[in-house]
Amino acid sequence: MAVGADWQRSLAAPVSCTGVGLHLGQTTQVTVLPESANSGRYFVRTDSGSGPIPADVSAVSQTRLSTQLGASKGEQVRTVEHLLAALWAAGIDNARSEIDGPEVPLMDGSAQEWCRLFRSVGTVEQSALRNRRIIAEPIIVWDADAYVMALPASELRFSYGIDFPIAAIGNQWYSWSLTEGSFAERLAPARTFAMAHQIDGLRSQGLIKGGSLKNALVCDQAGWLNPPLRFPNEPARHKLLDLVGDLSLLGVLPTMHVTAYRASHSLHVQLARQLATVCTVETSAPA
Repeated sequence: MAVGADWQRSLAAPVSCTGVGLHLGQTTQVTVLPESANSGRYFVRTDSGSGPIPADVSAVSQTRLSTQLGASKGEQVRTVEHLLAALWAAGIDNARSEIDGPEVPLMDGSAQEWCRLFRSVGTVEQSALRNRRIIAEPIIVWDADAYVMALPASELRFSYGIDFPIAAIGNQWYSWSLTEGSFAERLAPARTFAMAHQIDGLRSQGLIKGGSLKNALVCDQAGWLNPPLRFPNEPARHKLLDLVGDLSLLGVLPTMHVTAYRASHSLHVQLARQLATVCTVETSAPA
């Protein structure tokens, strides 16, 4: 797996996909292109000719049911977390993502298509070293009984717990590290999910206009409306996928154990902001 290498990497060739965005319901095309060393990961809205929108925690403009990037009075790009998680997992430090609308396509509700596309072209090593972030003490952010925390650790690990008052989901946990199977196998296939009784209310607020049984798991008190699940704990794995995407806005992650419980995009991003502030940064040494 490319994550953890000392040299920066980019895609070996461009990849493209087209699909419907979850919240706005608009069809957009995204083309992810190679970029030079030290450029970072960023978006460009080709429909408006706007400047680059960095995939950086400082550019987060909204976190309600997805993560949105952009200047407060400029162009935005929404629901970036699945694409960014797949870029991070592929070890891609530098990439230009051109999009002709306001929201990244949801595809099947997971990150597996992005992983497939990146594998299909491969990555190239670049002549610049990756920086390394170092966490020296625990960090926690919380809201009531929901929290996300980061602890110094000997390996990078993510653990996520969810608890929903509906039998199909209930209480679930999932923990994953880079040594326990690839992101593409363990996390990328996990799809976004929703509860049927919430759908009308969310749509009345202008949300999930592009959601359907083809790109999201939906359940009610009787069970899942569109089985089978890809994993028994697919909802917990999807929340962990979202966490990885949101934390990737740091660029390079510290070696830490991140644990989240009943968290949200807002709490994920708050933790990323804290990490960006307190972690020390140094240049890694060649392997």
